[in-house]
Amino acid sequence: MLRLHNRLAGGARPVATWSENPAPRKPDMPNHRTVFFISDRTGITAEMLGHSLITQFEGIDFKRVTLPFVDTADKAHQVADRIRHTAASEGVRPLVFSTFVKTEIRDIIHIPEAHVVDFFEAFIEPLENELQQESSHTVGKSHSIENFHEYNTRIEAVNYAMAHDDGIKPADMDSADIVLVGVSRSGKTPTCLYLALQYGIKAANYPLTPDDFGQPGLPRALLPFKHKLFGLTISPDRLAQIRSERKPDSRYASVDNCRFEVAEAEALYRNAGIPHLNTTSKSIEELASTILHKANLSRKIY
Repeated sequence: MLRLHNRLAGGARPVATWSENPAPRKPDMPNHRTVFFISDRTGITAEMLGHSLITQFEGIDFKRVTLPFVDTADKAHQVADRIRHTAASEGVRPLVFSTFVKTEIRDIIHIPEAHVVDFFEAFIEPLENELQQESSHTVGKSHSIENFHEYNTRIEAVNYAMAHDDGIKPADMDSADIVLVGVSRSGKTPTCLYLALQYGIKAANYPLTPDDFGQPGLPRALLPFKHKLFGLTISPDRLAQIRSERKPDSRYASVDNCRFEVAEAEALYRNAGIPHLNTTSKSIEELASTILHKANLSRKIY
């Protein structure tokens, strides 16, 4: 198991080490912890990595607090005071996940009243040693607009996804990298937007309606783009639940109608040889990553 912990000797910062036998949780330890995600920029990296770690610990109620743009000593001191106050009021050390480029700000946050894991400090130094080169220590490199081409690709992809949502402008889908198809509320729109925002993929989507079922072959509007199609399906019960939130007590949301639409859509996928994916128990992140892999798409931004 990979663990991040403090080495006290010489004032060293958190480092990554392997431990096969992690210390068991004490019976009297509280089942709640406040978790701070702190950064000199957006905090996205600290949130993503920190969240991935704490989700491995069940039975603990984590209260998450994100504090972005802590980019001056004054702000860092205010945050450190807030962490100390939290520790005193809750009687347990908060967890702090941070990504700081500037050493002087990082040192202010490293206080004994919290368990601090700074991802940059834990991993940058080993990389510098391996690459035999110092890092630039530039704030905001991972989520900046300095790379105009990648930033512009992201914006264009998001605009494309919004302009080609729910079958809008089907004749203009020739420039799409992928076209998601599926019944209403099966997850097409959020997946398209995530593919655009995270990977720079131009994703259009087309809703399958009862008018598309019972006909031989694909809907006419989709025929020119068969090689770009990727189907989404979902369990009828889950679909009925989602639709009921939008239109309760309607035929659109009835379980019988949802069973019919899902069965017809899946039959269409099989008959037309369209790869498809069940969205019932998958997050948007999992869906987008799986589609990217299965459809052999190349991400355009990093």
